Amino acid sequence: MKAQQDGDLLQEDSPDDGDTQTNHYSAISPPASPGDLDEPFSTYFEEKVAIPENVNQVFSFRKLWAFTGPGFLMSIAYLDPGNIESDLQSGAKAGFKLLWVLLSATVIGLLLQRLAARLGVVTGMHLAEVCNRQYSTVPRIILWIMVELAIIGSDMQEVIGCAIALNLLSVGKIPLWAGVLITITDTFVFLFLDKYGLRKLEAFFGFLITVMAISFGYEYVLVKPDQGEVLKGMFLPYCEGCGPTQLEQAVGIVGAVIMPHNIYLHSALVKSRDIDRRNKKEVKEANKYYFIESTIALFVSFLINVFVVAVFAQAFYNKTNWQVNQECNVTNIPHQGLFPNNNETLEVDIYKGGVVLGCFFGPAALYIWAIGILAAGQSSTMTGTYSGQFVMEGFLNLRWSRFARVLLTRSIAITPTLLVAIFQDVQHLTGMNDFLNVLQSMQLPFALIPILTFTSLTSIMNDFANGLFWKIGGGVVVLLVCAINMYFVVVYVATLHSIWLYVLAALLSVAYLCFVGYLVWHCLVALGVSCLDFGSRMGLARHTDIYLLNDMDVDGVIER
Repeated sequence: MKAQQDGDLLQEDSPDDGDTQTNHYSAISPPASPGDLDEPFSTYFEEKVAIPENVNQVFSFRKLWAFTGPGFLMSIAYLDPGNIESDLQSGAKAGFKLLWVLLSATVIGLLLQRLAARLGVVTGMHLAEVCNRQYSTVPRIILWIMVELAIIGSDMQEVIGCAIALNLLSVGKIPLWAGVLITITDTFVFLFLDKYGLRKLEAFFGFLITVMAISFGYEYVLVKPDQGEVLKGMFLPYCEGCGPTQLEQAVGIVGAVIMPHNIYLHSALVKSRDIDRRNKKEVKEANKYYFIESTIALFVSFLINVFVVAVFAQAFYNKTNWQVNQECNVTNIPHQGLFPNNNETLEVDIYKGGVVLGCFFGPAALYIWAIGILAAGQSSTMTGTYSGQFVMEGFLNLRWSRFARVLLTRSIAITPTLLVAIFQDVQHLTGMNDFLNVLQSMQLPFALIPILTFTSLTSIMNDFANGLFWKIGGGVVVLLVCAINMYFVVVYVATLHSIWLYVLAALLSVAYLCFVGYLVWHCLVALGVSCLDFGSRMGLARHTDIYLLNDMDVDGVIER
């Protein structure tokens, strides 16, 4: 039986194998997709970057440069306003003691992004497209809704982050709702930069990352953190004198760094390079260079995050509201009425953080901070929109015009964001950010479990399927990350103090855990836990309504 791939999927037809199955997954035809039509359909990229040929060195900087781009776009999710807020709160609440958690979360993120990139390179399809082909209708729709919720939550933080930056830069003259409208409008403009060339678009993202590095690097040089304490906090996995507050902050760091929609995004971005996937050597080479590029990109994002943590750890750890209030009164900085005159420990967010920097280090520190936040918000808003397009197109097989797709993706997030901007004060957004972080934490299994499942299947990845080390290691990492984020959710729900909300949370938890269990079951079968392969043992492998994982039939893509 033949399974035709996307128009982007360069493959030869595999021979008809009749009733013979090479594995226990049913080889049914995938759902109708854009690639099934005569005219190829580009989900986003209208050009592919050529890879230099006849370069026989083990390592080539020319080839690395050709592959550079997708990893840096992916790394922007590690620098969005939600991450920056998590960083500054970590520094203000725990000093330098949680830098090792940030380092560990970044390394775990790199390993997960490696799986996403390999899926896109080997199959020529991104994760949403593979989910569309591998899960039946009901699980696929549920999965799409869950991922969309994560994207909406992330997008709200990013757009509001931009609006806060504009509010700070205008000394309060641009209200939150106006900042949201400005951000959404200029995002439409920037999103069409790829019309002038994909490399120009990637260069623009590189410029925004540079702005963030310079802005937060300036604050780092200005504050002059203790370098010994920075290194100690980074490489000594211990948190002396830490309590529940610091524990919750550590969990929040992991949740902020590892974001579900970023797995879908990265698996799509790697399709922008011209790789002959029938050539095993080229695919192996692409995997190598993408991993190197992702490592460099996440190292840069890690340094920028360290800048923010160290600035607030050095300057504001254990500071009280009274101390900040007194300093702000002396400097007469705008927005100085934010801090009550009491001895409670200072609590900051990206808005108050900028004001505090202005109070202690002058107006320049405030405005440069706001420029960094604006760059972080604008870049992550754009990549978030790309994620929304890829996810929607992949799960639903949308075949709309480019403008219609961007408009729909933006509209899904604009309504709740505008409502928050209109009815919520810019000075009191911490509660909303906590809720959005919990929302994204709950969606993490819906990216991590599928990516581990599909990259472990030889019927999909052929020779590039996860080996035993990656299967065990990946399973442990996914379990650890999901457990940490579930703890964060439980802690948040416990603070609601409402019996009705507890009952609602309990009911939703049952449905949630059932669906996660369904995904875990398929994942364990893919990892080789044969005792759970009920369909195969009962002779149901060929019943597609019972066994939902389909053979990708990619023998024609890469010769075994």
